[in-house]
Order: sequence, then structure tokens, then C-alpha cells
Amino acid sequence: MQFSKIESSYTSKDGCRLVWKGVEEDDLETIILNKKELEQLIDLLKGDSAGEVELEDQVSRIMVNLDVTEFNLKDHDLLEVKTADLQKHVLDYAKIPHIPQYIHINPKEYYPSITIRKYDEPKKVDETKPTQISLLEAILASKSKKTSHDLSQSDLYRIFATRRSTRKFTKTRIEGWMVDKILAAADTAPTAGNFQGFKVFYIKNQKVKEALVEAANNQPYVNAPVVLVFCMDPSRVKMNFPPEILEKFSIQDATLAAGFSLLAASGLGLSSIWIGMINEEKVKSILGTDLKPSSILCIGYPEKRRPPKPRRNLKELIQVVE
Repeated sequence: MQFSKIESSYTSKDGCRLVWKGVEEDDLETIILNKKELEQLIDLLKGDSAGEVELEDQVSRIMVNLDVTEFNLKDHDLLEVKTADLQKHVLDYAKIPHIPQYIHINPKEYYPSITIRKYDEPKKVDETKPTQISLLEAILASKSKKTSHDLSQSDLYRIFATRRSTRKFTKTRIEGWMVDKILAAADTAPTAGNFQGFKVFYIKNQKVKEALVEAANNQPYVNAPVVLVFCMDPSRVKMNFPPEILEKFSIQDATLAAGFSLLAASGLGLSSIWIGMINEEKVKSILGTDLKPSSILCIGYPEKRRPPKPRRNLKELIQVVE
């Protein structure tokens, strides 16, 4: 693995992500540092001195030496980078303020306090220690102490029955832990061959939101507290089918992912509006991507809560084939 770059973390301007790349395009390893860990690393690199940074699990460590810096991570392969290269990247990064980047959740990203278990590896329970869970499980299980909203199985049909689209949102800020859950829900959606042929752009930049309003037929509610653009990524679908079939799979993947995020938002007491009328080329240009957008999901607290609209009778919806 070759050290590649340092960039902003998902939802915080105070931490960072350190990224290593392998030979393959999708072969990435990422370490996320919180504010305290990043500050300690900066202090060592500024002083041209050797030392170590203890990560939040109190086991993993960054060992800064004069020639090579080692990332000794619990249950993870050793990652290395030349200290001079790391110093240049980190100190340059620290000189300017940062905002969170558009993100795509990568299952290989390493959180020191969480063990990411392989899908075929049985869980090992140590009665003397707290049970370790996967990154996705941890995000879905986390919640704020100040709210009673939680996404539980018992409430699933209540969420279905009470969900309603909203076109007027308050300006109330959506807490980061809620955004994490909404994004993680997208990652649980079923996809063709489990190749996850989609990408999510999390829009925090106000000017980008305003540009998306124009690209979405001037629908003003696109400028919501949380804006997610779901894009198709057929290149991820490694199946032996014609391109048009792979594109069909990827639009299905992106649509299901957006639907899961929509329901997760509803389960958290938020509301949303699904935007399908978009100028695809304009959206691609705004985001600086070649990926074709399938939908924009706008999320926030509704100005007024209303009951769901009436639906047609189930007998009209279903045709039984015997």
C-alpha cells in the first residue's frame, strides 16, 4: 500500500482521513483521526521529533520515527509512510481550514475503536470485554442521549405508515449522528451481486446546494439542511453482462439505497422529499463527476407535521397470479 493523501473527515472539520492506495482502483485503506489525535500528530511532525500517538482504542498507535512513520493498528495490517512525505501532507493540510468532503462510505475504512469483521468470520464473544461490532452496526446502534428517536424493528411499519414527503423544512441543524445513520442505512440496501453500484454525494456547501436548485428545475426545497445526491456507478458492478444491463443494475442499486436512507430519516423523526426531475448533465457538472445522478434526497425537520396522504385500496394495487 502506498500513502496517497490526507483529506477532511466525513462530518467534522476537526479530524482527517489518511488514505493509502493499492494496485487496484478500489484497493484503499483509510484511517480516520479525531481532532485530538490529529493535533498530537501535527505537534510531533512540526517538531521534527520522534514519538507516538495513542489512538482512541488505547491499543493502536502511530509511531513517528525520523525516517518512517508506522501505523500499528489493532487487528489490522501495518501501514507505513515516509515521515518526510507524511510531514509535508499533514502540515500543508493544517495550514488551511477544511470542510467535509463529498463522501462515499468505504467498508475498508478503519476506526480504531471498532473491529470490522469479515462477513464469513464468526463473532467471538469475550465475556470480560464489551462486545465489538461492525462499523455499520455501530453507526446504526448509536444515538444521542438527548433524543428518544431510534430506528427499531418494532417501529418499522409505523415508519412506513406515517412517512410523508415534505417541501418546507425548518433551518434546524441535523446532528451528525443522524446523518451517519442515514448514510449507513444506504449502505445496507440490497444491490446486484453485492457490488454496490452507486455513490452518494453528501452536499454541505451552500453554493453547491443553490446550484442544485437550478439543476432540479428550480425546486427550492433542494436547498435543505441535508442534501444527498445518489449516483449510478456501473463500473463497480463486476458482472459479465452488456453495459446497458450493468447500468440498469446500478440505477436499481442507487434507487434502493436512496429509499433506505429516506426511511431511516423518517425513523429518526425527520422528513424528506425525493427529487427525480433533475438535469443530469448539470448535476454532473456541479459535482465534478462523470457518474449519472439518479435522484436527490432532501432531508430536514418539517415546518409542519401532516398525516400521510390517502393511498389507493390494496386490492387495486395487488394482482394475484394463481
